[in-house]
Amino acid sequence: MRKRVASTDITAHPSGHKGRGAVSNASGRFEGVSRVLTDDGWGAMDEEPPHLATTVIIDATRTVITRNASPDLNFDRSINPYRGCEHGCTYCFARPTHAYLGLSPGLDFEAKLFAKPSAPILLAHELAKASYVPRMIALGTNTDPYQPIERNMEITRGILTVLRDFRHPVGIVTKSHLVTRDSDILGDMAGRNLAKAAISITTLDRKLARSMEPRAATPERRLAAIKALAEAGIPVTVMAAPMIPGLNDHELEGILEAARAAGATGAGYIVLRMPMEIKDLFREWLAAAVPDRAQRVISLMRDMRGGQDYDAEWGRRMRGTGPYAQLIAKRFRVACQRLRLNEVSRELDCSQFRVPPRKGDQLALL
Repeated sequence: MRKRVASTDITAHPSGHKGRGAVSNASGRFEGVSRVLTDDGWGAMDEEPPHLATTVIIDATRTVITRNASPDLNFDRSINPYRGCEHGCTYCFARPTHAYLGLSPGLDFEAKLFAKPSAPILLAHELAKASYVPRMIALGTNTDPYQPIERNMEITRGILTVLRDFRHPVGIVTKSHLVTRDSDILGDMAGRNLAKAAISITTLDRKLARSMEPRAATPERRLAAIKALAEAGIPVTVMAAPMIPGLNDHELEGILEAARAAGATGAGYIVLRMPMEIKDLFREWLAAAVPDRAQRVISLMRDMRGGQDYDAEWGRRMRGTGPYAQLIAKRFRVACQRLRLNEVSRELDCSQFRVPPRKGDQLALL
């Protein structure tokens, strides 16, 4: 059961909101009405935009493990401690999910967050079922498990504690340096081949990162996170994602080189996806942030999607098609070979899984 929260109290502003990624806050696709921003004639739009505070709502979910059957992914289950993400990445493919809550994929997505504080307890209950069969659980596949509110709520840390107790393998994707806080748990698990991490680095250009990912860690902090995790014995992959043609794809080799120097041993990339509301939100951001390049970026993106804004077909949605997509793929392969990335592919160990004894349980006979 999830509470629907009206989004009409969060409005857009022509100059944007400081520290926020989306330019607008259009109604979700399931809403019966649409909001349009207009000037009332009294110069309201000439004033500085109001501060946009973050609201955290408790998500009264009853289960925490989400299943998928996507052939594009190397996992079939995941956990998202939060819905919505304060990082505010303009390109985030998860934005359209806020429409299911009656909220906007725009500013609502990054300012009206849903947290699952009961997730660790629910997870322990699900893992303890006799029917449960262990396979790697992915954290951070939809929204970042280490977004700013995790610093105080510590839901992700609670989930990791449960997974460690059950000796259950986990893979993490994040763009936050906060992941290093949990190096004690992840390092212990990695020593038993139960944990790995991936750090997403979209650009090494600090100015572009601040505009495109306003509340995420700086590129330098993400590289520092790779270094700290690697030094703790945790296998680290760098995700150069998303690659946006005409905007940041020229940085692909530089990102891989910097990450390799920091200690990453694996690498991956994804080409920007623009499903549903993302196509409009990203166009708005391009027009506001990089107007001189906006038209070329969209043109290249459509060339990689068969002339469309998005191609949802398995096998193509992550990589694109056509000459430009092929060039990016070739550059990635050559760079990985030169840097000796992805030389070792090690599956996490599911054989160690066991339900930990609870207080009052009878001791097992040896």
